Amino acid sequence: MTASSFIASDLAARFGLELRGADRAVDGVGTLADAGPGQLGFLANPRYRAQLAQTRAGVVVLRGSDADGWAGTALIAPDPYVAFAKIAGLFERKPDHPPGIHPTAVVDADARIDASASIGPHASIGARSRVDAGAVIGPGCVIGDDCVVGAGCVLVARVTLVTRVRLGQRVLVHPGAVLGADGFGIAMDHGQWVKVPQLGGVVVGDDCEIGANTSIDRGALDDTVLENDVRLDNQIQIGHNVRIGAHTAMAGCSAVAGSARIGRHCLIGGGAGILGHLEVCDRVVITAMSLVTHSIHAAGEYSSGTPLMTNRDWRKSAARFKQLDRIARRTPGSVKDTE
Repeated sequence: MTASSFIASDLAARFGLELRGADRAVDGVGTLADAGPGQLGFLANPRYRAQLAQTRAGVVVLRGSDADGWAGTALIAPDPYVAFAKIAGLFERKPDHPPGIHPTAVVDADARIDASASIGPHASIGARSRVDAGAVIGPGCVIGDDCVVGAGCVLVARVTLVTRVRLGQRVLVHPGAVLGADGFGIAMDHGQWVKVPQLGGVVVGDDCEIGANTSIDRGALDDTVLENDVRLDNQIQIGHNVRIGAHTAMAGCSAVAGSARIGRHCLIGGGAGILGHLEVCDRVVITAMSLVTHSIHAAGEYSSGTPLMTNRDWRKSAARFKQLDRIARRTPGSVKDTE
């Protein structure tokens, strides 16, 4: 939806917020530091509380506890960041995608394309694949054989669905993502590798988002599965036969090795890695750059790795790491005493 202006009271009614102060027009959004008198800003992080006194924003979304002493127009929200995200969506300008198949697109005779779908320039759609109502296949996308693109999906540009990929409804896939490529399955036979056939597919639930240049391998036998509302950032690797639970989000450059199971409502930080065949239960937070080497069976926040320090301090600490085993073995009750 594109809109030029809203009234603060309308926004309050639409999103269930409390209006405090004068009713004002809002014609855009911005940060507390940069928003102007006709714009709406937000305060969600206490670290930016000091900016409230200097902001020029005409309307601010914030918690009731932060509104004390604020003389301007406020929209009170239990979670200002969520409220701001919903309001900002009203000002997003989305491109028009007229229904129909572009003359340069190549569509197999056995493919089924809903009349309301939009197939962009130089797209390719393989045999027995289906594109449902209102879906958008952007320029340069390649959809292989036996794929399904559900209603309302958007493949922005140059997205590749290799084979046997099934997208639910309203899935958003960003440029360069590859779904359904071969998983890394190889077996050693007398000094040479034998490729293990990848016979499964990829199943993506409703309302998922897959970032640019992210890869999701198809399963070796069963499918690789993303449940509903999974959100993947850019440049993520999901190995074959992985299962990711609903509402889990993963930040950029993280990776999950084959056959791992990740629960629901998990948060995986950027650059984190999860080894294969492990299980991570629901509501686990893995902080950035951590390596998960064993299954996690209790909800909570987990971290690994060495905290950042000066190079000089790190070199001294690294030298001490080498001595830890010797120190432990000469300590009463240590490993040496229990062997």
